[in-house]
Amino acid sequence: MSINQSLASFQGSLSQCDNLISNAHTLSLTGDHYFTTRDREQITVAAFLNMFIAWEEFIEAAVNDYMMGDATLNGTLPIRYVTPPSRDHSAKMVIHTGRYFDYANHDNVKKLAKLYFDTGYPFETPINSMTQELADLKTMRNACAHLSSTTKTALEGLAVKIFGSPQPGISVYQMLTALDPRTNPKVTVYAAYRDKLLLAAGIIAQG
Repeated sequence: MSINQSLASFQGSLSQCDNLISNAHTLSLTGDHYFTTRDREQITVAAFLNMFIAWEEFIEAAVNDYMMGDATLNGTLPIRYVTPPSRDHSAKMVIHTGRYFDYANHDNVKKLAKLYFDTGYPFETPINSMTQELADLKTMRNACAHLSSTTKTALEGLAVKIFGSPQPGISVYQMLTALDPRTNPKVTVYAAYRDKLLLAAGIIAQG
């Protein structure tokens, strides 16, 4: 796979997430939802999780693309400190002695990028530019995976940040489908964070 293919795959995955959410909220000619409220919630949350996973997969693919010597889409060759003999070997170098590498931890991704590429290019700048957004996405991801008192408090704290006022008991679904008041023109919270990921991925691929 090349960096161009990795970016296209990521964009395709997010388009599919959009379609899932859109289809889940389709109305009949009489104005009724085809899916129940519970179904709409579960489909939307699943689509969000798929988006989060797609981001992790893109970062993993891009790291391996550049470790294998790919140029960015603008033609720049990142200065790499490693020359793995195969893509499989590059993946093993990232994992090292562990079972996996946590691509959801953006601090670790930046450390990895600086370890294998001069100045962490092309990962350092786009990831630094959306450090808080990546942390927000992880907060929502954690609330999807396990709603405990800890994740509930973190989600409600994020709601205050996004909406500017307390939203007691807000669910991930309610957050994702609400309009983000920080955007202009107004889009949903899901769409706002999706667009941030698409922008960052584009910069990583373009260089």
